[in-house]
Parts: sequence; C-alpha cells; structure tokens
Amino acid sequence: MPSIFLYEHLSAGAGAVDSGLLEAGRAMRDAVAADLRQTPACTVHVAGVDVRARAGESPAAFVARAAAAHDAAWVIAPETGAVLSALRRGVDACGGRWIGCDAAAIRIASSKRATLRHLAAAGIATPLDFETDAEVARWVAKPDDGAGAIATRVHAGREAALADAAARDRSGPGCAVEPWIEGETLSLSLLCRRGRARLLSVNRQRIEIDAGGSVAWAGVELDVMAAHDPRRLRLQELAGRIAAGLPGLGGYVGIDLVWHARRGPVVIEINPRVTSAYVGLAAALGRSIAAEIVADAFEPEAAP
Repeated sequence: MPSIFLYEHLSAGAGAVDSGLLEAGRAMRDAVAADLRQTPACTVHVAGVDVRARAGESPAAFVARAAAAHDAAWVIAPETGAVLSALRRGVDACGGRWIGCDAAAIRIASSKRATLRHLAAAGIATPLDFETDAEVARWVAKPDDGAGAIATRVHAGREAALADAAARDRSGPGCAVEPWIEGETLSLSLLCRRGRARLLSVNRQRIEIDAGGSVAWAGVELDVMAAHDPRRLRLQELAGRIAAGLPGLGGYVGIDLVWHARRGPVVIEINPRVTSAYVGLAAALGRSIAAEIVADAFEPEAAP
C-alpha cells in the first residue's frame, strides 16, 4: 500500500499569506486528503497536520525530506515565484516520485506568455489570435507568473494596459498584456497522462470586475455542461490537443478558457496542479478522482 505525502504550500506554513488564499489552499488540501483517505490502496500524510517542517527548514527541503520518506509526493503550490518548480526539483533530487506534471510542463505553464506561445504554435486558439482584431475593446495586464486573478486589471485599450505593465515591470516581476476575451468564462478539470487527457468536468468561473478594472475571482460552479451538450465534445477534443501538445501534463490539471461567441473556446491559461474546482468535484461526479490519479502514478511504463 503506497504512502502519499500531501503538501499544500500555504497551509503547510510557508510564510505569511492572505487569509482568503490560505482558506482556498486549505480547502484544496482537505478535498484531496478526503479523496485519498477513501482510497483503500494508499495511505496519506498531510503537511502541517501529520508531518511538519523542522525549525528553519525551507519549504523545498521539507518537501524533499518528506517525499524521501514516502512512496510519492502530491504537491499543491502556486507557480508564482517558481515555487512549484522549486518543489518539483527538490522531490526529483531526493529520488522521490512526484504525482503531477513534469518539470518542463510546469515551467511552461508557470508563464502566461510562454503558455500562450506554446499553445498557439500547436494551433490552439488563445488571446494572441485577437491581438489585431478590430473588435477587441478591452485589454488586460496581469503578472506573467500570477495565480488566479491576483493583480489582474482590465483596461479600455492596449496603450493603457501597456502603461500599467511598464509601471509594474519597474517595481517587480514581468507583466503579461493581452486582449481581454469577451464571453462565458469556463474551466476544464482534466486527468492527464502521457499526452492524453480525460475531461472530468466543465466548470463555470465567476469573475467580477470593479469600477477601476481590477479583476476578482468569485468562485466556481462545478460540472455545468451536460454530457449531451455539443460544446462538451469540442472541449474534450480541445483537452486532447492541449495534452498532446504538452505531454508532460500529468495528474489533475485545470484549464481556464473563455467561450467566445464567434470563435468558440479560447484558452487563457493552464494550471499544472490542483485548482479550487477540485473541491467538491469527487462528490459531484460520484467517483474518486484521487484513486485514478494514484493508479496512474504507479502504473508501470509501457515497454517500447
């Protein structure tokens, strides 16, 4: 019976954090832990609850040490500041088994600009396709390695968005500027493995924009698209193309997109980790997502 070390960066005590982000992190951690504990084929030890960092121990060192003492590590952490990439390197260095995306996929998905360029090269619709579209009325500036809607601002034109980005670049990390895609904001919950993807659910993202253009994430509605909806087949095909174009995606992966009235699904970003849409998803679908992910992680590689 494999032992799984489950680490969620914020709830494990990795520095002072916003209370809202901490609550979201803890909710994701608890959802995965509950799902794992209903899986008889494994045991789970949770960072910050069952296993704790030593005094003065860095998050990367803690994760590497705990991963070495378990059969596998399942890590939930932001891409911001290359945190997720650093934790992946720590697990790899100690010879641990990582449940999730490989290092290359994490690196690409950690940059919004790199993600869009990679997807566009594979022929997948992104906001880059709208850069010369005369119908685009609004543009968005956001951290290139940001998570969710943090520090994301919508502007009435490209020049205003570029000025916002330039001001932020002078005082911190790089900023991405792209057309704001109008339409229904959705996300896909996927199970990915070796260049393939299974579509678990299509979710509706609730996005709010205040008078100053600041964007806020206001929650997610799970599994909003019926199996017979013709759009779902198109989204399953899109998921397959994304996984084929970025074969290092593994385990649970979230895709943020907008369904544009004229062009259909436009991919905004890839989340190479568990997202808030995982919370309640196993119950909504009536299946153990964690059991499938663990089974995939321990399935032997096929012979060439």
